[in-house]
Amino acid sequence: MLESFITAFIVYFVVIDPIGNAPVFLAVTAAQPRRQKYRTALEATLFAAFIMLFFALCGAWLLAYLNISEPAFKIAGGIILFLVSLDMLSAKRQTRKRDESTSDTNDIEAENVAIYPLAIPMLAGPAAIISVIVVNASFSDALASTLIGYTALLAVMASTGVILCLTVIAEAWLNEKVTMVFSRITAIVLAGLSVQYVLDGLMVLQR
Repeated sequence: MLESFITAFIVYFVVIDPIGNAPVFLAVTAAQPRRQKYRTALEATLFAAFIMLFFALCGAWLLAYLNISEPAFKIAGGIILFLVSLDMLSAKRQTRKRDESTSDTNDIEAENVAIYPLAIPMLAGPAAIISVIVVNASFSDALASTLIGYTALLAVMASTGVILCLTVIAEAWLNEKVTMVFSRITAIVLAGLSVQYVLDGLMVLQR
């Protein structure tokens, strides 16, 4: 059980990437006072958590409704997550998010940035949503296994909220190069996990 929790936690933490998204968060909330930044960080994390929980709860039903087998979705999810890891290794993901987020907030009121673009798509983006469905599909139907996945997700979202709040405190000396190095390290981990998802899906198909 502990191993499953750690695996799910790592996957969620890597794809949500709160440390790598810290500079993006600061860029989006640049015009806000410090107190408002704390509130925005907590609201964005809360909204993203609700979105992720929705897909965690309804992901299996969605797969069944669309007649998509679990192995097929694991393989597809593994491929997409691998592409995300390549973007992270080349630093394209953070650059793209920063450009999109700062340009999108020009015409958005300050109090609305917690929902868009912070919660969606910065935190609860396509890769994060896919990872939630893939990870929960990999667990058995037992209640204990399901709770492990939800607990890992909530733990990551709580960690994300704390990290974003700490980012406000550390804004004066936050080094973007440090976040880039950390993102690239976690990208390597994500690449390995994504390949493992593909292998798991292929093994199920061969049975």
